[in-house]
Amino acid sequence: MAKSTFFICFNLSLVFSLVTATYYSSLGPTLMGLGEDKFTHLHFYYHDIVSGPNPSMMLVAEPNGKAIDTLPFGTVVAMDDPLTTGPERDSKVVGKAQGLYASISQGELGLMMVMTMAFTDGEFNGSTISVLGRNMIMSESVREMPIIGGTGAFRFARGYAQTKFYSVDFTKGDATVEYNIFVNHY
Repeated sequence: MAKSTFFICFNLSLVFSLVTATYYSSLGPTLMGLGEDKFTHLHFYYHDIVSGPNPSMMLVAEPNGKAIDTLPFGTVVAMDDPLTTGPERDSKVVGKAQGLYASISQGELGLMMVMTMAFTDGEFNGSTISVLGRNMIMSESVREMPIIGGTGAFRFARGYAQTKFYSVDFTKGDATVEYNIFVNHY
């Protein structure tokens, strides 16, 4: 009986190890056709436009029916903001920042940014960089958010974005934000 129990357990463990080992394989960058790791610095401007006939952000949810004038805690906004080479709205467009941000702080104006920067021009046309992080827009002059991934030229992206206000119109809600992105990618 002990021999047959051992034999059954041994065979089951062998079958289990063969089955579980088949769902993945270890690959290196060269086996996936990826080249050498690169480091890139990107500099552009993000325009969050609230006013006018074609806003680039839209209120998705507001807490307890409160107005969006100060982005109270719990407010959620969808964005499709242009990225440009210069701070002027009519500067050359190089992409879009698309995603959501939510007001996450009860005591100060802080946002959780969940966005993908989709590039539409030049060497990075068709590539994206994804950002997910806390953005304490009023308490820090330069803020940092992590780069958590990317596609195309930014496949396996990792790094950080530094942001600071270029201009803000608190009456209208419009903001132009300078972005410096430092990213490693293949």
